[in-house]
Order: sequence, then C-alpha cells, then structure tokens
Amino acid sequence: MLSFLPDHIFPRITDISPGFLRQHEISLLLADFDNTMLPYTTDVPTQELLDWVNAIKAAGITLCIVSNSRKPRLPTFCRQYDVACITGANKPGTRGVREALRRFSTEKKNTALVGDQIYTDVLCAKLSGVTALAVKSINNHNIWLKLRHVLEVPFLAIAKKRRVKL
Repeated sequence: MLSFLPDHIFPRITDISPGFLRQHEISLLLADFDNTMLPYTTDVPTQELLDWVNAIKAAGITLCIVSNSRKPRLPTFCRQYDVACITGANKPGTRGVREALRRFSTEKKNTALVGDQIYTDVLCAKLSGVTALAVKSINNHNIWLKLRHVLEVPFLAIAKKRRVKL
C-alpha cells in the first residue's frame, strides 16, 4: 500500500544519531541535500553538520546524498567532505535508491532515506522499500516551498505519534 507517512520524524538531520541508526540496523543512510542538509541559499555547511557527517562516517555508516539536483554545488560539496552522491535521482522515482543499493551492496532493510519532503523523499523511500526518515525543512524561502509544507501537514500530524523522543 502506498504511504506518505515517514517511519520516524526528527527536527533536523543532525538529530539522527549513529546510535539510532545502529539500533535500527541501518548501515546505509541516503540523504536529500537541499533544505535537508543545507539551505538552497548557501554552499557553506555549519560546523554542526560537518561534525554529524564525521560522526556518521566514524560509526561505520555509509552516507550517500541522493538528490534530484544536477547543480554543481552538490558534487563540489561531496568531493570536499568525502561523501558519496547520486545526482538527478528523480525522486519520488526509485532510480537513485536502487543505484545506491547496488553501489554499496546493501539490503533494503539496512537502508534509510532522510529528507524534508513528503511527496518526494518519503514517497521515494516507501516506493523503494527502505526506512523513511523525515526532517523539518531548513528554510522554506519561497511561496512554493511554503505551500508544499502546508500540504504535508496532515501526513506529518498522522505520523507524529512515531516521532523519536530526543
């Protein structure tokens, strides 16, 4: 059955701890980039994000950014901070997730996708058969992002009971 409900909700990506991922047997974390890791409006990560990336990697969890973007800012970020990436993923389609599963030889049950959008990231995770993690958008800086957020509120309210206690 098609679901728009995330399996777990976090305030920010940096609230997803290596311990939580290990507890849920996640060895491959796929992450959206724009408005999940960084706002659309900057290429400069916070120290908190860099510390989180390093903690995830130090825990032996593979981090791969899976993004619909084809802009050069994503590969540049990934090269600079030694993070794998798949661009042009066409979420909510499953191509990007399937490519990551093949590239890292990982089972679906050991994979999670985190993102800020219900209609792309969560739906992609659900269609792909991986754990769906939702985070709040970093910056809804235009009317389209604000409208999208309003349309996602009912799904987030239903899924609220699944919110991870931090």
